[in-house]
Amino acid sequence: MHRKAVVLLSGGLDSATVLAIAKDQGYECYALSFDYGQRHKLELAAAVQVAKSLHALSHRTLQVDLRQIGGSALTDSQIEVPQTTGSGIPVTYVPARNIIFMSLALAYAETIEAFDLFIGVNAIDYSGYPDCRPEFIQAFAQMANLGTKAGVEGRTFAIHTPLISMSKADIIKRGKQLGVDFAVTLSCYQPDSTGNSCGVCDSCRLRQQGFSEAGLKDPTRYR
Repeated sequence: MHRKAVVLLSGGLDSATVLAIAKDQGYECYALSFDYGQRHKLELAAAVQVAKSLHALSHRTLQVDLRQIGGSALTDSQIEVPQTTGSGIPVTYVPARNIIFMSLALAYAETIEAFDLFIGVNAIDYSGYPDCRPEFIQAFAQMANLGTKAGVEGRTFAIHTPLISMSKADIIKRGKQLGVDFAVTLSCYQPDSTGNSCGVCDSCRLRQQGFSEAGLKDPTRYR
């Protein structure tokens, strides 16, 4: 029988590749996205397209309004998205976002008896976010098995991070091999109303560099 997996899906190229990897490994994929008060909803529309194109068994979007907390350029319109890369953790870091998202994914997984969670964190091209490091994932996995009914009863949760040590170029190549349609993905932090990416934010620059190093054409529409 196929094993169930919950796959966190943002609509970007990393999470799309993770969904493709999970499917390639034989999992029944339950994709999970979050409407968390981000600057734009276009990434959610992209997530819908990605889930459809990769034939996820299920796709749902949970609402968690992190604008009430703020503290990030992605949830507070008063904080500008930077166009240059500085030192330290950038203002696009959303406080505790992956902790929140993975906790909700864990609750969903326990409910549907899926003991495998996939997330597209990366320790190389990760913009300095602390919740994308292997140490965080290891600690979360330990917490998941200590703090859930399923874990206490001996049904172990596994957190899969297949992109953790891959470069952006390698991620793109792997996605291409698995049939990911990168044209429906969206990486930009601040696209315009028609879906054109800005081309200058950190996420856009990492995407452009990745496609260039992979020797592939970036299908993104830039303004």
